[in-house]
Amino acid sequence: MRKTLEKSVIYGEVLEMMYLAKDGQISKRRIKVIQVGESSFRAFCYMRGSRRTFTIDNVLALVPLIEKEGVVI
Repeated sequence: MRKTLEKSVIYGEVLEMMYLAKDGQISKRRIKVIQVGESSFRAFCYMRGSRRTFTIDNVLALVPLIEKEGVVI
């Protein structure tokens, strides 16, 4: 998980994340990671429209978001 987060900072990737909140709710979010710490990371959350702090242990899944180019015929 940590390597994916660190890689996304270097390449400026937007990630899709499944996250387990403190209250037990699972959410799907699009994020852009800003900084990775020991047990947490800071990211811009597109769902909330603000910078948020997430606990690395609560991340259930991370997938880089790939933008597809449109084909013009």
